Amino acid sequence: MVNNLSAVIITKNEEDIIARCVKHLSWCHSIFLIDDNSTDKTTEVAKKMGVKVFTRSLNDDFASQRNWALSKVKTKWTLFIDADEVVTDELAREIEEAIAKSQYLGFWVTRKDFWLGRKMNFGEFGKTKFLRLARTKGGKWRRAVHETWEVSGRKESLKNELYHYPHPTVGKFLEHINFHSTLHAIANQNEGKKSSIYKIFLYPPAKFFKNYLLRGGFLDGTQGLVAACLMSFHSFLAWSKLWLYEKKYQTIG
Repeated sequence: MVNNLSAVIITKNEEDIIARCVKHLSWCHSIFLIDDNSTDKTTEVAKKMGVKVFTRSLNDDFASQRNWALSKVKTKWTLFIDADEVVTDELAREIEEAIAKSQYLGFWVTRKDFWLGRKMNFGEFGKTKFLRLARTKGGKWRRAVHETWEVSGRKESLKNELYHYPHPTVGKFLEHINFHSTLHAIANQNEGKKSSIYKIFLYPPAKFFKNYLLRGGFLDGTQGLVAACLMSFHSFLAWSKLWLYEKKYQTIG
């Protein structure tokens, strides 16, 4: 067990996958679950596994939820994990060794996606890096959606990958896109960004071109094509929702 490290999981109706996530965090000193009023058995499953469970409304702000979680952590280091992610044994060992290096304040983790039965190596689902491991008091999370952990000081990248199993069906993926495109539109509006017919018309195909061709999404087969189309649709929804709000046709959502 790593005595100076706590893991934090942000959840909402994750009863089917939370046990797998928690099982692969048993080496941490503490596991905190911050739940956004789940209506399933997410919290019950977590409590039975010894997780410290808190209920707090998300209020469409992931950064606020994560910062609130940090206020509950007492250990020197914190690892943020999503419910659909798995920390492999190799990554766990590397994390234990990494936090012994006192000269670093944070660590980047490379995430590898597995979607619809395929290991995704390219496109938007290819290797992406996130700052997920850092000193608890080293920084704060920023932005309501697509949030980032801003940690000052020296940082390093870990070599082993974090496994990610998102969206078990295309239907679930579409639900995710609808929800997150709303949050993205709200975040853009709060940051003073404006939508336009130009952005609605050009940004989605540009995103498809980038993910499918420039980032090699076509090498991931049919899954790569579907993923590129859906993420392009995410862009279309986000900018369309903001445009409709600006024109007072509807609220964002």
